[in-house]
Amino acid sequence: MTAAVADTKPFSPFEWMLAGRYLRARRKEGFISVIAGFSFLGIMLGVATLIIVMAVMNGFRKDLFSKIMGLNGHVIITRVNGPFEDYKEAAAKVIGVPGVKSALPLIEGQVMVSSSVQALGGLVRGIDEQGLKSLKLVADNVKLGTFDGFDNQTGIAMGGRLANQLRVSIGDTVTLVSPRGAATPFGTAPRSKPYVISSIFELGMSEYDRMIMFMPLAEAQKYFSKGNEVDVLEVVVDNPERVSQYSAEIRNVLGPEMGLSDWRTRNETFFTVLEVERNVMFIILSLIVLVAALNIISGLMMLVKDKGRDIAILRTMGASKGAIMRVFLITGASIGVVGTIAGLILGVVFCWNIDGIKDFVSWVTGTTVFDPSIYYLTKLPADIDPRETAGIVAMAFALSVLATIYPSWKASKLDPVEALRYE
Repeated sequence: MTAAVADTKPFSPFEWMLAGRYLRARRKEGFISVIAGFSFLGIMLGVATLIIVMAVMNGFRKDLFSKIMGLNGHVIITRVNGPFEDYKEAAAKVIGVPGVKSALPLIEGQVMVSSSVQALGGLVRGIDEQGLKSLKLVADNVKLGTFDGFDNQTGIAMGGRLANQLRVSIGDTVTLVSPRGAATPFGTAPRSKPYVISSIFELGMSEYDRMIMFMPLAEAQKYFSKGNEVDVLEVVVDNPERVSQYSAEIRNVLGPEMGLSDWRTRNETFFTVLEVERNVMFIILSLIVLVAALNIISGLMMLVKDKGRDIAILRTMGASKGAIMRVFLITGASIGVVGTIAGLILGVVFCWNIDGIKDFVSWVTGTTVFDPSIYYLTKLPADIDPRETAGIVAMAFALSVLATIYPSWKASKLDPVEALRYE
């Protein structure tokens, strides 16, 4: 029997059998079992929370990015000096740049929009029918009406939330009031004009749905007294991540009289805040896994102390120091590994059913868990990044194994003579 124990190979069935017995604590070792249970729960919940939070943060960024990019151009072109009247020639030059999908002439203006029951602030975007239909985010989310014949009408398209607040629908009339009116001897007079609502869209981003209106480009030029000019050209490119390269090529084509800005510079603060918040959340929530790993250390140290007599007997029977170390390494690592796998399953299942869980919590508490007016988006997004999730699982595995090294080493260094002296 001694030879059999001494000749065991690393991680042999003998070591796994002992580790399994230590994990199934008897009644008198119940406190150690409780600590192991809390360590398991801590790692499981820590890993699940990390996966869920990072998936939601990724979903927020992806949805916000897609909606901002779906409504706004990737590169914005303005004329530095003088009115932008030669926009058609500039658009033709820009379209010739490889990678450019479209160049949309645009007029923007702040207005007050009023109905018979309400008056609110809004943003009018003057755009032609071809450009409006090329914005898939808008064209694919028309709830009422149509954009067909948009250039040949004087009606406007309005966001669903704005229409609800004004209590209007298709065919109703609203009045737009702009401070950029006609010049008089007494100053600039506000311009007021009624418009029929020709279509209503819903983009899924509350900030846009409650303030954006689209007006035919020719009508916007008249309403804002622009003559034959536009405010900007919005350029859409194939790959927004390479916008700096496209901007340099567009600048070479147009020359120095045009000013350029891209989506990164226009939304830099917004996306930087999202990235910082995401990194901070990862660091804070990683502490949950770390605390659970420290619980493994304390539980194993107590187990080593309680099993001192068993360790001494095994050593006298021929078990090597390495075998004793591996037994406790398996014992502690099993808690972390199983907890991590359980946390992975819990986190993924939670993300797959996150909208249903949100609705259930809202129903139970009687409150709005995810208010679109605060969080910009109408749905709670969750986008699981496989590489990021794999990194979280690897980190939890590593912490679990590292937490077992010191207690296992202490067990292997236990002197059998000292352990059995008072037995």
